[in-house]
Amino acid sequence: MTIDMRNFKNEYNNEMRHWKTIRQERGWADLKIKKKHAIGFMLFCFVGIIATIWLMLDWKQDVSTNLHIKQNIDKIINIKEEKSINFKKLKQINPDTVGYIKVPNTNVDYVVVKGTDNDYYLKHDFNKEDNIAGWIFTDYKNKVDGTDKNLVIFGHDTADGSMFGSLASLLNEDNIQNENNLIIDFITEKSKKKYKIFSIYTIKPEEYYIKTDFKENEFERFKGKIKERSIYKLDANIKHKNIITLSTCQNYGVKRLAIHAVEI
Repeated sequence: MTIDMRNFKNEYNNEMRHWKTIRQERGWADLKIKKKHAIGFMLFCFVGIIATIWLMLDWKQDVSTNLHIKQNIDKIINIKEEKSINFKKLKQINPDTVGYIKVPNTNVDYVVVKGTDNDYYLKHDFNKEDNIAGWIFTDYKNKVDGTDKNLVIFGHDTADGSMFGSLASLLNEDNIQNENNLIIDFITEKSKKKYKIFSIYTIKPEEYYIKTDFKENEFERFKGKIKERSIYKLDANIKHKNIITLSTCQNYGVKRLAIHAVEI
């Protein structure tokens, strides 16, 4: 059998050109796909940046709004003179008003409200307007009548230190060593109470430490457990006494900062 080398070479070259053309076409197709992906990614990043800027501007505006609201509230209450608070007038503005809280050496100095759930005041201010900085509020399951075993109060962790944004300062050992910084004031229409901090820690989001309902003897075990969690050993008698719990975010919501104080 005789092989025509000239024809063989021509067929081989044609075949190579054919595959080269296919590879080029595929290369252009891959390049187009990559280009589309790159453009899509750039658009995604651009939209993300715009959304972030918009959110930051909204947040700044809402924080400013809350500051203005607080200034108006401060004109109604008179904390310096015997902690006199005009709850009647406050309730005319917001019927959800239930108390007032002050934590020394922090910016926590707010009228407290209670909603019908634990979501509303995360996104609304004292005037019940949309506000991503929210307001300070108690757990909706609390009665706030002096009988709550664990009175839970929530607030956002804000960068400017408003709401519960300054509570993180209590993680500083120097602040905790000052006995005066451990006393929390909580005032309602019917009572003026003081609480002493006995536990402070950060933890992943959970429901346990904000529990409000307890069975017989369960509450004492509960207090013992949350006291053991504290990053500092704080002297306080917690037996057969009700407590108050302050809860806010830490590390952009990855953790929670919990502060527990016992009635004194």
